[in-house]
Amino acid sequence: MKITATPESFRLAETFTISRGSRDAAHVLTVRVGEGWGECVPYARYGETMESVAAEVMGLPEDVTRAALQDLLEPGAARNAVDCALWDLEAKRAGKRVWEMLDLPAPGPEITAFTLSLGTPEAMEAAAAKHAHRPLLKIKLGGEGDMARLEAVRRGAPDAPIIVDANEGWSAEVYSELAPHLLRLGVKMVEQPLPAGEDGMLAEIDRPLPVCADESCHDRASLPGLKGKYDMVNIKLDKTGGLTEALALREAALAEGYEVMVGCMVGTSLAMAPAVLVAQGAAVVDLDGPLLLAEDRDHALEFGPDGVHPPARELWG
Repeated sequence: MKITATPESFRLAETFTISRGSRDAAHVLTVRVGEGWGECVPYARYGETMESVAAEVMGLPEDVTRAALQDLLEPGAARNAVDCALWDLEAKRAGKRVWEMLDLPAPGPEITAFTLSLGTPEAMEAAAAKHAHRPLLKIKLGGEGDMARLEAVRRGAPDAPIIVDANEGWSAEVYSELAPHLLRLGVKMVEQPLPAGEDGMLAEIDRPLPVCADESCHDRASLPGLKGKYDMVNIKLDKTGGLTEALALREAALAEGYEVMVGCMVGTSLAMAPAVLVAQGAAVVDLDGPLLLAEDRDHALEFGPDGVHPPARELWG
């Protein structure tokens, strides 16, 4: 089977900003294994570049299998794209959908969050007002002035359910100071308030609202280190290294009493498609990558009032 790895860029509808920087395009790596394909987003936070991830992919043997892949590559973007491409390949060869091959119920639509990027309070209030009709807003925070941003978003969208993502931007003291205000403003959950590796204090301070591990949770091997610190885990295929491990992590996390969030990097419908399977019944779904784009793949995912729908077979799986 021929393996290819092609960098591609898709324009964003608006500049997207988090505590680590801004971007105007989604830069993705499209991987093909025979007639199957998948997508990943190399992430500098995890030491990945487009070149390093492409090199990992192209270093694989052409007869690679999903089972062998789990040992050949570490969890991360490269393994994700290849794993999802192999699932797509197997489904096409079998003439079945991926969920049929997994003996899973046919997936349905899932309500997804819509992310407001980090900005001035005035800009975030305007964005919140524009998207106040969304069933769930996710607010990017992580810096000085976060309280003013939160108040502004609530003014802009007085009735919308809100979750907050600090992207490792707070200290334990800042979190403790903000937590009562998060509750007052109706925030339902906070994602990764402290830096991964420096989050031990979460086991020692009050957590008055659920705290979700993102950068602190990659795959099943992460779970022992989360005990007592987190209430929820954010499963992203670019962290788990593909659908295979994402489904296993979901099962293991639920068995250990964690709630599950299914998230994404900023990518196209191809990247979201396999994650929709993991998102079935999740406590929080954040697969809004395509909603942030000015352009998407052909046969893009459908986003309706009832949420993000499973992929058409022409897209993936």
